Amino acid sequence: MSILVLTSDTLIGTPATGNLEYNGQFFGTDSNASRAQLQRIVQGTSVASTSGTSIDFTGIPSWVKKITVMYNGFSTNGTSVPIIQLGSGSPTTSGYLGSASQQSGSGVSVGNFTAGCAFCNTVNAATTQRGIFTCVNLSGNVWVISGTGAWSDNTVTTTTSSGVTLGGTLDRVRITTVNGTDAFDAGTINIIYEG
Repeated sequence: MSILVLTSDTLIGTPATGNLEYNGQFFGTDSNASRAQLQRIVQGTSVASTSGTSIDFTGIPSWVKKITVMYNGFSTNGTSVPIIQLGSGSPTTSGYLGSASQQSGSGVSVGNFTAGCAFCNTVNAATTQRGIFTCVNLSGNVWVISGTGAWSDNTVTTTTSSGVTLGGTLDRVRITTVNGTDAFDAGTINIIYEG
């Protein structure tokens, strides 16, 4: 049986292997010369997706390796497909390799998207959507994205996957549409990030 004991709120001078230290945040040590911060899960501030043509979550720390995007009751006033774009300094608007599919009583439809990771394959202005996306750092500046969702009328489920190589370290996530001009008119969106 292991016991966790925190004996100080300051970092020890010379870390010993296996120590767990506390100084406002937790640090783990794997050698006498190495100390690594143990990152926590951070939730962003929920944003109402009721106006505007894009929503940006910026200031994401460089240590982040996984981002979860959640949306509930999300809708736009048009038929352009909603997408997620990752970025370094600014959103990356091209170079995504992936597709989105949706299944309904009439069958399955699939579309390919290069401007971002799509929420779905087609959309109409009367539909609200809810779902979750996971964006994971593969290595360097390469990110892969996958997600699932459903429409409010309970007739359509969606599945999507994509990947993109950024020009630098990720620091932002944008939610917009393929045409960039359809406006949000319902719902909320938020993110969680972790190291």
